[in-house]
Amino acid sequence: MFVLAILLIVTAVVLAVVGRSRAGGLKVWAALAGVAGVGFGVVSCVYVVSAYEVGVPVLFGKIGAPLTSGMHLKTPFTEVTSFSTRPVDLNLNDKDVVEVRSSQGGVLYADVTVKWAVTPGNAVELYRLAGSQDAIQERLVLPDSREIIRNVFAKHKSEEGYASGRQTIAAEIEAQIKERLKPRGIDVTNVNLRNVRPSDQLQEQIDKKLQQEQATERAVEAARTAKAESERRRIEAEGIARANGILERSLTDRVLRNQCIDAFKEAAKANPVYAVPCGSGSDGTPVIVDGTRN
Repeated sequence: MFVLAILLIVTAVVLAVVGRSRAGGLKVWAALAGVAGVGFGVVSCVYVVSAYEVGVPVLFGKIGAPLTSGMHLKTPFTEVTSFSTRPVDLNLNDKDVVEVRSSQGGVLYADVTVKWAVTPGNAVELYRLAGSQDAIQERLVLPDSREIIRNVFAKHKSEEGYASGRQTIAAEIEAQIKERLKPRGIDVTNVNLRNVRPSDQLQEQIDKKLQQEQATERAVEAARTAKAESERRRIEAEGIARANGILERSLTDRVLRNQCIDAFKEAAKANPVYAVPCGSGSDGTPVIVDGTRN
């Protein structure tokens, strides 16, 4: 823009000189070119930093103080590089998904989103390290995030990565990424471990292990049932044996004879006189029961 302003001013001067010796509207065109040249020159000395941005001015290779949001005066030769201070999402999924290995050697694929932003006070340092907003993500945020994600997963078992320890792993990743990038002027506001899926080979191993665990559980349950049934039968047999022992000790000949007589008394109700063979041993004589008498 500054070069255009110089060209317009030179054009205005030329038209003004030529217009002195000739009649016509050259003077008007010279005046318009001069006004336009001055206008472009003024505009080239003004730079506006948008809201939620910070600018880094560079004059002949020398980096100046960062420019905050608003209007700033600068020389026409000063170049300003702007950095957004709004959070930016680094999505590590699809073709950029992070391939990791667990402590057991299993391969998993982690989908992660890292939300980061430039710290305004560190814009100059970030300009020295990267040079632009996109370069910050490609040279700093992306490689450090991938490295940390792999290192954290390498300390955990496979099942912890896709199941039991997922929240713990996500918290470790977020803490380490924040710690790594904060000194460089990058504010990491959130790290979201969105999905972790095992590789096809690891999934096959998981399925086999699950089948083995289910078979083991069924065998253990069958053994537990058999043991319980055996214990039940043992207790039942012991109870029957104790009952038989008590019965054996309590049934004497006299008791048996009395029970026999009582039984045949009931039978004698249908037959008023009934012979009861309730004897045993030497005195086992038949007993005549008269059912007509109580």
